[in-house]
Amino acid sequence: MSKIGFIGLGIMGKPMSFHLAKGGHELFTYSLHGVPPDVVAAGATACGSGKEVARKADIVITMVPDTPDVAAALFGSGGVAEGLSPGKIVVDMSSISPVDTKQFAQKINALECQYLDAPVSGGEVGAKAASLTIMVGGPEDAFNKVKPLFELMGKKAVGWRVMAAAVRACRGCKRRDSAGFSRLRATTPVILGEAHQECPLCAF
Repeated sequence: MSKIGFIGLGIMGKPMSFHLAKGGHELFTYSLHGVPPDVVAAGATACGSGKEVARKADIVITMVPDTPDVAAALFGSGGVAEGLSPGKIVVDMSSISPVDTKQFAQKINALECQYLDAPVSGGEVGAKAASLTIMVGGPEDAFNKVKPLFELMGKKAVGWRVMAAAVRACRGCKRRDSAGFSRLRATTPVILGEAHQECPLCAF
């Protein structure tokens, strides 16, 4: 049993957290609008901040709407970064900017913690059915530690050594749509070019 933190209990995060609780893990949760009673009833512990979640959990997962929300959850007042200690793993499963993803990873790494970028495909239906496709970027050892959790939330988890956001941003990637990552976040040719160079799918 792992000590898991989960931040963001909206239409995607809530059912995903249920699967982790049902998997027998100790779950610490936080949401800006409060932790829903049924999440607590499923066995989760409600926390008062991301900082508290990070103090109690070994692996912290965020699933929030957009880039500014991830930044606030991780680095805002009372955020995850304030509660981290060396050796912990932060996993962002939101779909956000690839540029900011790299910056977030660097900040978390500076705290002697590891960072995984793990956007999902499958929507609310996939979240409820635990049939999400999860594309994971980051250190292989961190991926292997978190993979059993991914398997509780999705049908497929693919790991890459580069940030998964680079694949989403790669306009040249012919396999992006088949992987379910068609929404582009990067906007400048320079960023898109860098993403294409880093995209592991383009190497084949």
